[in-house]
Parts: sequence; structure tokens; C-alpha cells
Amino acid sequence: MNESPSDPEALRALALAGELRVLIGQLKRRLREQAHLGDLTWSQIRVLARLDSDGPATVTALARAEGMRPQSMGETVSALKAAGLVNGAPDPDDGRQTVLSLTPACSEAIKTGRAAHEDWLFRAIRTKFAPAEQAQLASAVELLKRLVET
Repeated sequence: MNESPSDPEALRALALAGELRVLIGQLKRRLREQAHLGDLTWSQIRVLARLDSDGPATVTALARAEGMRPQSMGETVSALKAAGLVNGAPDPDDGRQTVLSLTPACSEAIKTGRAAHEDWLFRAIRTKFAPAEQAQLASAVELLKRLVET
């Protein structure tokens, strides 16, 4: 922090940053509970999310995107293959490589998990917040969107 620790606005922003970090972590855990991810590691979840959002990729491309060594990514992918979550096909441009994609069952599980997330959030918002508070939450969501803009 470059600002003076005695500046009340800076101290308030620092405290808010800490509270927000903790709260987002708690929210992520609650959402994970709703999705029933099983015994997947964080690396495996990240690979599945990347394949879901970006489409098929090679181990090398996944490793580069996740900042991992290709050997480590190979281990992660092998576990996902063994679990029936990803499959591979020869790369049409380079037959030495394999292009990985989500299995239909995995795609369906991701879709179901997202629906579970939204359902939990919907029910929580409807039961815990009055209409005026829901409007405040909508405003807070807009502020959070600005926070993550690059």
C-alpha cells in the first residue's frame, strides 16, 4: 500500500479489501458445495473450466495458459481422462499432439453445477433479502463488475 496508513479513507479501503477477500472466499466455498465437485483438485477444476470456456486445447496450450509445466499439466489431464471427464483426439495440424476436450458427461455436469449455483443464489437472495435490499445487491454487483474490469 503506497498511501499513508494514517489516512482514514485508505484505512477504510484496506479494511474493505480484506473483508471482500474473505467474503468472496466464503461465497466460492458455498458455491462449490452446491456443485458437488467431488474429489477434484483446484488444478483439475481450472483445466475443466478452461476447456469449457475456451474450447479444446493441447496439454501444452493448457499448461501455458495455467502457468504450469507441461509435465505437471500432463498428470492433471491424465487424472481427468481416467475420471472420464476429458477425452483426446489427434491434433489435425500436428498428429504428435492430442487435442483435449470435455466429455459430454462432463459438459452436462458443468451445466448442472452452474444451474445448482444459480438456484442456490436465487433462493438465498429471495429468502434473505427484502426487495429494497435486492436492489442494493444489484447496485453492489455493478460495483463489483467495475472492480474486475481490466
